[in-house]
Amino acid sequence: MRYAICFTPSPSDPLSHVAANWLGRNVFSGEMLEPPAVRGLGIHEIAFHTAVPRRYGFHGVLKAPFHLSADVSEAQLLRELMRFSGTIQPFSVPRIEVARLGNYYSLVPTLPCENVRYLASSIVQHFDRFRAPLSEADIERSDPDGLSAAQFANLHRWGNPYVMDEFRFHMPVTGPVNCVDMPRIEQALRSIFEPVLNEPIQISNIALMMEEGMGGPFRVHSLHPMGKVSARKIA
Repeated sequence: MRYAICFTPSPSDPLSHVAANWLGRNVFSGEMLEPPAVRGLGIHEIAFHTAVPRRYGFHGVLKAPFHLSADVSEAQLLRELMRFSGTIQPFSVPRIEVARLGNYYSLVPTLPCENVRYLASSIVQHFDRFRAPLSEADIERSDPDGLSAAQFANLHRWGNPYVMDEFRFHMPVTGPVNCVDMPRIEQALRSIFEPVLNEPIQISNIALMMEEGMGGPFRVHSLHPMGKVSARKIA
């Protein structure tokens, strides 16, 4: 079983509903959903292109999946995440958009957001003591030969190549897409997501996500409001 620390909008957020329908699974309940009707895309084609992000659910990673260290418990992780969340003030990302990252599509901030980068870096560092060391097999799965020097150093220090200066916040909405299909997939994504991307995204909670069994889907274990109870307002 693995855990991850992420951002995902609240269950009632319109973006959560749209993303759950597109991916075919609700990250809170685990309920499987029928994909939306999209002109030019079949149901099976949507299911194929969303297979990878469906397993992880709609989220933006702050601390990538990790096994718990042998000397800590889930209860300790939960208590510390509750305490930590109260020390971080909520904020908003002015705008996010559909974007292609390599051969994947994700929702990403239109402009770099230092608040998100700071939050992710803080979480990676603060919760590193809860992470079990990577095994040799874990390291090999990260394709160390394909990493830059900075990414390789991050992998060995923090268990993930894409942290600190290498971090880019994104909320995946497809797996790999071949070049031939990209125009149709991108058009579909824009038609589905852009109607709910007009308002700023409120980053006001931190989600603890948990893998169901070995290699199973991830679900939200708990949401932790950011900021002091007496002053939880979006900055």
